[in-house]
Amino acid sequence: MTTNRALAGAHRTGIRAGEAGRPEEGASLRTRLRRTYGAALLPGGDDVEQPGGRPGVPQPERSGAPESPGPVGQGGSAGPPPAEARPGGGRSPIAPGAAPELGDPDGPDDAQAAGPQGEVGPGAPERGAESLAFHPVGGAPSVHCPASELVIAGLVPLSTVDWPGRLSATVFTQGCPWNCHYCHNQDLIPVRVPGKVSWREVRDLLSRRRGLLDAVVFTGGEALRQHACAAAAAEARGLGFEVGLHTAGVYPRRLAEMVAAGLVDWVGLDIKALPEHYRQVVGRPNSGGKAWECLELLVGAADRGGPDFEVRTTVAPGDVTAEDAYEVARRVHAAGARSYALQQARSEGARADFIAVAPGWDAACERLAARIEALGWEDFTYRPASSP
Repeated sequence: MTTNRALAGAHRTGIRAGEAGRPEEGASLRTRLRRTYGAALLPGGDDVEQPGGRPGVPQPERSGAPESPGPVGQGGSAGPPPAEARPGGGRSPIAPGAAPELGDPDGPDDAQAAGPQGEVGPGAPERGAESLAFHPVGGAPSVHCPASELVIAGLVPLSTVDWPGRLSATVFTQGCPWNCHYCHNQDLIPVRVPGKVSWREVRDLLSRRRGLLDAVVFTGGEALRQHACAAAAAEARGLGFEVGLHTAGVYPRRLAEMVAAGLVDWVGLDIKALPEHYRQVVGRPNSGGKAWECLELLVGAADRGGPDFEVRTTVAPGDVTAEDAYEVARRVHAAGARSYALQQARSEGARADFIAVAPGWDAACERLAARIEALGWEDFTYRPASSP
């Protein structure tokens, strides 16, 4: 699962620890204004324009909520949707250590197999003939699915952290076929939960924010689990936005289709462990080869002018993620990746039995980050679980 938190670490190029996501000193006035006027995270919420506000510039929400709550985590995205933006209005009923209902990464999409989305209950995305069909280069996707079928758990109208250097709207998709032991977005794992936000609401937000936002980021859950992600990306591009994608590398073929179709401008890819140890992290067999295949795919595409990408590895104390991290980073660098992030897992939102802290853990992670940075990256980021 590509789990998500707002960036809490220290970027090595201009952002101090605890200040990630804030514009650096000397940022342009346009950047500061666009950050200041971000709407609060509300599912399907509209811009709130105060009296005297300028047309076309969304005014601050009365709630005063931050545009991208929570720290970045395993997926490098804005924090999980708030309780009101989640299916059921709160945490999913998953007992600690229990395996959620999982889809088959290699089989038909479980959301579509479950039946028409219009039948799963209130809040499910609407159907609509206006949805854009997606036909990638080299052929149609394995299952045609319009953007209106995208099952969306939450929406962040403005994020400064989900795509480094871009102001984006972030779409949280529901469902993931993996069950990472450190995942703190447990709500987004179940695959048969109805959406809370329709694609029409996302599209309307984007139409209002042309010229204010740069991009749309699709995250999860695992965004590529849903075939409708491709059509949604195509619609976002049609509205003039760049498209970012967070993925755990579950679906190499679907990623290849979107890259070949030119639907993705940037990818945040999780590489969680060495291939032979993946099952210990994600709880599924034959998983590591898929993620490392996605890395190879993105490196090759970048050499041909394809999307930029960041590889990120999340570590937890006393397990294989920490043991593998340096060798993972070394192999990622040798494969040709040039942007890398090391991230600490955190306990908030994770299973009750997950332990994210240990004596000397922070210092050990800092030493690990220094070793990994010394490999020589064009862009390296260390994201601790919490700021000093």
